Amino acid sequence: MTEVFIYDHVRTPRGRGKKDGSLHEVPSVRLAAKTLEAIRDRNGLDTTTVDDIIMGCVDPVMDSGAVIPKAAAFEAGYSTKAPGMQISRFCASGLDAINFGAGKIAAGSDDIVIAGGIESMSRVGMGMSGGAWYMDPSVNFPAYFMPQGVSADLIATKYGFSRDDVDAYAVESQKRAGKAWDAGYFKNSVIPVKDQNGLIILDRDEHMRPGTDMQALASLNASFQMPGEMGGFEAVGIQAHPEIEKINYVHHAGNSSGIVDGAAAVLIGSKAGGQSMGIKPRARIKAFANIGSDPALMLTGPVDVTEKLLARTGMKISDIDLFELNEAFAAVVLRYMQAFDISHDIMNVNGGAIAMGHPLGATGAMILGTVLDELERRDLNTALVTLCIGAGMGTATVIERV
Repeated sequence: MTEVFIYDHVRTPRGRGKKDGSLHEVPSVRLAAKTLEAIRDRNGLDTTTVDDIIMGCVDPVMDSGAVIPKAAAFEAGYSTKAPGMQISRFCASGLDAINFGAGKIAAGSDDIVIAGGIESMSRVGMGMSGGAWYMDPSVNFPAYFMPQGVSADLIATKYGFSRDDVDAYAVESQKRAGKAWDAGYFKNSVIPVKDQNGLIILDRDEHMRPGTDMQALASLNASFQMPGEMGGFEAVGIQAHPEIEKINYVHHAGNSSGIVDGAAAVLIGSKAGGQSMGIKPRARIKAFANIGSDPALMLTGPVDVTEKLLARTGMKISDIDLFELNEAFAAVVLRYMQAFDISHDIMNVNGGAIAMGHPLGATGAMILGTVLDELERRDLNTALVTLCIGAGMGTATVIERV
């Protein structure tokens, strides 16, 4: 199989996913196009040579509909020879776009692919595309459907994480993200979003609250107790896991991922593709995997897919220098570290979605770029990137520097 290399990556800053967020005025296609423009301009890319543009988008409707990667290519002034496609695996869409492109390159069908994701959550609200998982009882029952926050609280209850545990994790995420920004760790990968007049709209993640402390988080009410108790979803969780007598509700807005707007793009290719572009690779995509997991716990897929990926590659947890796991909810990361006895010193070292936000279709590509930069900064070799996924799935990718 052809080796697959990572040549470059960029992302926009994450804007608050509300009407008063800085990126609300920017159409989804423009956010995606900004990343394509940056990848082209930074690398002197001849866009006639791009074999595909693949982007994750969880809700590809309204602003984000109609094969947004192809629309973004038009907006960015790419050659009409560059095709585009969008994919969705919920929260892992951005990482799976990279994996999908890597598979095409490994199979020998493509040499240069741009992969990533887009989600403008202030313009296209979460769940706007609908679907049977939410709406159809014939699917709800076997899927043990419940809001993800209730599943996160079920995980916290089952694996013994207290309110203090999840809040302390959230405080640390905020501190790490603030420190990383202040130290300039994102300056080479985050591209400012500008308006039609060239004035900067946003050049920094605006969801962060690095001054957050335990006292501030203690004042917040649990967000998912009402749907759990009054909506009947606690009963669904207990039906699936009868060892649980009652769910302990510990998650709230301060220890869950933020709703934001953002886009990301990663330039990947074969060795021949890199030679044709005249640029050197930064890392190799060593392996990737997907898995279905417990649909009621829903968010423990990263544990299951990591076990699958390690078994298939013959690797051990100790072979991984850094881990990047999307902070959908604090308990998701705490459970992962508990399952593999991983130190927080090598997990999400620059913070995560609790601090910076989670633009659903783009996050997987964003965190892969973050950990690649950190491998280079620390002169380390190997990283594992993974995300939990709605309906009970997991995706993971191992990269190594070259």
